[in-house]
Amino acid sequence: MLNKIQRFFDDILANEQVSSDELSLDIACAVLLVEVMKADGLITNEEQQHVATVLTKHFPLTPIEVDDLINAAIELSENANDFYRFTSTINKQYSPEQKVHMVEILWQLALADGELAAVEQHIIRKIADLLHLRHNEYMQAKTNALNAQDQSS
Repeated sequence: MLNKIQRFFDDILANEQVSSDELSLDIACAVLLVEVMKADGLITNEEQQHVATVLTKHFPLTPIEVDDLINAAIELSENANDFYRFTSTINKQYSPEQKVHMVEILWQLALADGELAAVEQHIIRKIADLLHLRHNEYMQAKTNALNAQDQSS
């Protein structure tokens, strides 16, 4: 009886390990972008366009593939309990500089609708912590995004 229970849990853990290893970098990034986009409860056209532009710029995807990726990211986001699965994929594949840039992109997305909600700030901070960014790197990303917004205004 105990052996059957042990095999059951071993199978669950093995399947969970495979599914987390199969998570691609583009979907991991897309889910984090979607989390910030929907954080304030208002998904604007500016935010949706920003997500599509970021994904097109950083990954070799066609517009149809970008739409499919965003839809998959929304579904994963709705079923996710936390950000660890997504940030661990990024941690494995991105350099520290790339992770800072990713957080900067999240800030730009949060600022895209002209309003910065406290919940957006909280989510970005949580993601930055899971990406193992130091406070000064987190602040650098935020400052860069604010400066980019000021220059485009």
